[in-house]
Amino acid sequence: MNTLNQLKDIIHATFDIDPATLQSDAPLADYGLDSLSLAELLFVVEEKFDVAFPQTPDHIDTLAALAALIDRTRSPQPA
Repeated sequence: MNTLNQLKDIIHATFDIDPATLQSDAPLADYGLDSLSLAELLFVVEEKFDVAFPQTPDHIDTLAALAALIDRTRSPQPA
């Protein structure tokens, strides 16, 4: 399962939003997720994907952007 689909499952489990309605490029605010909800989502994401974001990312406004951030964070960094 790719990162985007895993995020849809997390959002469904956390906020009871139907994954079939989630579009990767739609603003998260369209689904009723405000800054507090986004913070909660990021905590769940960090735990689920075993990643740590150095600070709360302020440029995350879509599922696609969040999936890309997770994938970059999980990728091995060059030495």
